[in-house]
Amino acid sequence: MTHACDGSLKIAQVAPLVESVPPRLYGGTERVVAHLADALVELGHDVTLFASGDARTGAQLVPVRQCAIRLDPAPLKSDVAAHLSMLHEVRERAQEFDVIHFHVDLLHFPLFEDVAGRTVTTLHGRLDIVDLGGVYDRWPQYPLVSISDSQRKPLPHANWVATVHHGIPQSLFDPTPSHRGYFAFVGRISPEKRLDRAIQIARAAGVPLKIAAKIDVVDATYFREAIKPLLTGSGVEFLGEVGDADKNALLGGAKALLFPIDWPEPFGLVMIEAMACGTPVIAWNEGSVPEVIEEGVTGFVVRSIDDAVAAARDVDRLDRSRVRAAFERRFSATTMARNYVDVYWHIAQERPQSADVRARHHEQPGHSVGALHA
Repeated sequence: MTHACDGSLKIAQVAPLVESVPPRLYGGTERVVAHLADALVELGHDVTLFASGDARTGAQLVPVRQCAIRLDPAPLKSDVAAHLSMLHEVRERAQEFDVIHFHVDLLHFPLFEDVAGRTVTTLHGRLDIVDLGGVYDRWPQYPLVSISDSQRKPLPHANWVATVHHGIPQSLFDPTPSHRGYFAFVGRISPEKRLDRAIQIARAAGVPLKIAAKIDVVDATYFREAIKPLLTGSGVEFLGEVGDADKNALLGGAKALLFPIDWPEPFGLVMIEAMACGTPVIAWNEGSVPEVIEEGVTGFVVRSIDDAVAAARDVDRLDRSRVRAAFERRFSATTMARNYVDVYWHIAQERPQSADVRARHHEQPGHSVGALHA
């Protein structure tokens, strides 16, 4: 994308309430929202963040719940009620913003129809789910952003206006020039993440594996029956969930991140976290992986256990400084924010109400936003 418009915008960011912004431990969407809000502020925009009250942000925070739902010790809580209360607050203040950027999937669709042209909706999850197609046919007026081109495949005719890859601050992870001789797996323990493959690959390659993973309640039986037996014996260390500081040490010390997924991963934030540490990635050819990994530069894209083991034996030839440089070029939070600003200006100039916005920021009605990935 090019970055054609330089004026300041009033932007609302509407985050999920499940995790804090950013999450204390595991969590993807809220982490992206945190990095995006801060990067937009650094670029000079007026950003308001609707989130739980434990958010840490450079934006103006509107706390709509005391703490994130997953961190709330209350035994009974309603994520639907919490999100509806937040959306009511956003609705009440909608006229304050040039753009309202939603990260809550499609919950807002029935409530913001009259201002859909001033919204952006980033879809963070998988889209190959029954019933989703009908929703996007019913509400086609909402501009949608995908986090990878691959994510769009189940809904090719939805109102896509751009693909914007995730980004993280360059300062969040320090690059590590040399590794400490082990592989890393970071993520959830679930059937589609295929920790079992990672263990098989590491053992076949003769390399120790360190595992930092979250176990959701829904996956507890899978962990107990399918994964826990694989953790016995030498060469495998289970660490549980880790925060950013521990994640930097874990990923930075790894020969490679193993990412042997078995599902259409919309993005895979941990891949660029590893790259920020200078650590290459060995990843299965699913979902966004071929868009994120530069073959032979930032890692290897594999299609079988044998391919992965061969890549594991070859990974030390990759230059860790080139891995970090590729991250800085493609996946910084600033790059992500600038790409979103292009989207915001695109929709601001497309809608009839945008004349006042253009006048305020000295923009001409025919000014191009640049090349969006529509």
